[in-house]
Amino acid sequence: MCGIIGYIGERNAREVILEGLKKLEYRGYDSAGISIISKNSLKTVKKVGRIKELEKDKKVKDLFGKIGIGHTRWATHGKPSEKNSHPHLDCKKKIAIVHNGIIENYQSLKKLLISEKHKFNSDTDSEIISHLIEKFYEDNLEEAVIKALRLLEGTFGLAVISKDKEEVIAAKRGSPLVIGIGKNEKIISSDVAAVLKYTDKVIYLKDDEVAVVHKKTVLIRKINGQKVDPKIHKIKWDIKSMEKGRFKHFMLKEIFEQPETIRNALRGRLSRSKIKILDEKNVRDIKRIILTACGTSWHSALIGKYLIERIAKIPVEVDYASEFRYRKPLILEGDLLVAISQSGETADTLAAIREAKKLGASTMGIVNVVGSTISREVDFGIYLHAGPETGVASTKAFTSQVTALLLFSLFLAQTRSIRIPCKTISELKKLPKKVKDVLKNSKKIREISKSFKDSKNFLYFGRGINFPVALEGALKLKEISYIHAEGYPAAEMKHGPIALIDKEMPVVFVATKSELSKKIVSNIEEVKSRGGRIIIITNPKNKELKKFAEYVIEVPSTDEAISPIINVIALQLLAYHIADLKNLDVDKPRNLAKSVTVE
Repeated sequence: MCGIIGYIGERNAREVILEGLKKLEYRGYDSAGISIISKNSLKTVKKVGRIKELEKDKKVKDLFGKIGIGHTRWATHGKPSEKNSHPHLDCKKKIAIVHNGIIENYQSLKKLLISEKHKFNSDTDSEIISHLIEKFYEDNLEEAVIKALRLLEGTFGLAVISKDKEEVIAAKRGSPLVIGIGKNEKIISSDVAAVLKYTDKVIYLKDDEVAVVHKKTVLIRKINGQKVDPKIHKIKWDIKSMEKGRFKHFMLKEIFEQPETIRNALRGRLSRSKIKILDEKNVRDIKRIILTACGTSWHSALIGKYLIERIAKIPVEVDYASEFRYRKPLILEGDLLVAISQSGETADTLAAIREAKKLGASTMGIVNVVGSTISREVDFGIYLHAGPETGVASTKAFTSQVTALLLFSLFLAQTRSIRIPCKTISELKKLPKKVKDVLKNSKKIREISKSFKDSKNFLYFGRGINFPVALEGALKLKEISYIHAEGYPAAEMKHGPIALIDKEMPVVFVATKSELSKKIVSNIEEVKSRGGRIIIITNPKNKELKKFAEYVIEVPSTDEAISPIINVIALQLLAYHIADLKNLDVDKPRNLAKSVTVE
């Protein structure tokens, strides 16, 4: 959950590294650092806080060299401080490393190194890597790195430099790392976002691969010594998609991109009443589906359960990926595990895939990032085509995931000769336009938000397929505004949450037209009678609910299967505007990172 950047070439490495760190700051932002090789000297500067604190330091401004590495940190071992910031050096200050991941056996390795007179400066697990490399380093940096890596247990994305070598060593196990291939220059990064300004050609390192990177060449081999012939991928995202443009925050930009990202998720996959999303042979014999994910993606999985069971008549289980492998799951013949992840690098979700494969299940991915680890490890999958999502709180990836799950449900029904609902197909085609209509409410939702920006708690309620929307709405609010919020099925209100309702409690009801609409009215009445402050998300024709609400946010009517996509956008806007009115850093909420690549 940290950002790594490395450079070797003909530019001033400082400029490339600082620019790259800004692109990677969403991956971690409690401290940052840079090391540059200049005239056979290794110069390192580290700062607590955001990249701007590092950038304005006079020592950084004076750095000049053609080789360097940088890092932006999200703390796991050791609190945010200069000594715990990366890069980490060896005793002789000859070698510098930046690391993303967790070294599980670092304590035993640290004891060994201390017994050999190594002196440590930080509380981190990462620092042992630089000392291990020093232990093995004679003249060949690659060999020293490989010998060090053979002792490590855990995960790493790693970049290493030595002041006496004109090369960068990069290595990966479980944490993403790409190498940008430019003319007479190479950029190593934990995300293509930091590479796109310089090149659209990248190599995705695979687990247990080590790369020796020079400005003109990249040589890769496995930790066991086996040579690798790498494949060069062309990135289709453009640099403009990584900029905020006219929007104040990336999150707001990404909310407003949803008509297009949903259109991209549908493009080429919906032809009249025919769904083309996978090869039928991959799903023909499926008897049960296990959806696994974390965070926002887990909420899309919950919606996927409703969709698949209702439309395709296949039993579905939903698992937190972090719990799946530890509960000793029973995998049966005909089981398919579907892993959902925006980044395609989520550590717990990757572990769930590997456990399912070990137990004999087939695996499928629903991911956004092309070439990501999940996309490579599953048997088959669906790309979202949502483009880069920079805001830490996911928005467009979530609606693209639900769109993909709906298409997957329809495709499964199609392969089983189950009649596909005509209304669902026709409403899917209208979806981008209806999403635009929701976005027109942004100013009204901002006005509503002014009444709630100082609230301490929120409750969100939904029924049926919109219960997960209540969960997602609550998650968005707590992620970026730091207001405590909980989501529940509305019928569960009487089993505890009703005790919290008073005149200070905002209560959001997702109450668009469905087969459970009448039942949610009684829940709304119960909150009204106890003085709760009611916000209702509903359709224009649902006039009877307006008498209960302090505020109503109208969204277009649609087929019930599609309603979560439309309804959640109103809740994304509500969370965004409340957080913005509180003058919070919406794109970089405290303690959170975009891609959770450690367990």
